[in-house]
Amino acid sequence: MSQELDKVEKPEVSSFKHNRKILQVSLVYAGKDSPADYLELFEKYWQQVDEMITKLENKLGNATVIYHETINAGGEEGLKMLETLSPKSHNIVGVRQKTGDKLKCIENTELLEEVMDWERCLMIGFLSDKVAKTVYSSFSEASRKRYQQISKTIDETLKEGDVALLFIREGHMVQFPQDVDVFSVAPPALDEIHRWARERAARREKGQDKDSDSSTA
Repeated sequence: MSQELDKVEKPEVSSFKHNRKILQVSLVYAGKDSPADYLELFEKYWQQVDEMITKLENKLGNATVIYHETINAGGEEGLKMLETLSPKSHNIVGVRQKTGDKLKCIENTELLEEVMDWERCLMIGFLSDKVAKTVYSSFSEASRKRYQQISKTIDETLKEGDVALLFIREGHMVQFPQDVDVFSVAPPALDEIHRWARERAARREKGQDKDSDSSTA
């Protein structure tokens, strides 16, 4: 069960069927050379995420477990890795990590590295359709196994009564256990970022985008 955050601002704990809960946060990144208007939305997004997580924790209970994709270690080691990968989510996790060793690893290093390697291959582009199909098929299969492993790890480590934070990219294919309530932490700024991306893509098609091609995700 997934609910948009702006529709559950005053949740009553007794209204939820299950004892295990996940607050799902979409990962949003910015590059050093990202356009100024994007960076403004980026900062706004993470501020709203922090505020909304706090609001939900006040109603459902403080997070007892924290999961973050692409981090293949837990505890302080994972927190150090996160500081480089995603400073914004690191700030949110770090505050909560101070009250206990909450950050848990959900990644299998071998599967994660395989998926990342196939992603790099896809980004290069291909001359041969045969090679393209082979790489995409391998990427899809590795991704499927990775998401299955993440789902299994969450099910094994999320205990009865736990409230978890999960930081993961949009469009993921993790299948959550049926006895877990999932709340989508989707603040208004996320829609603004989506709109920004659509409008930028439209300008590019018309040859009107003068921004650099710096990655924002």
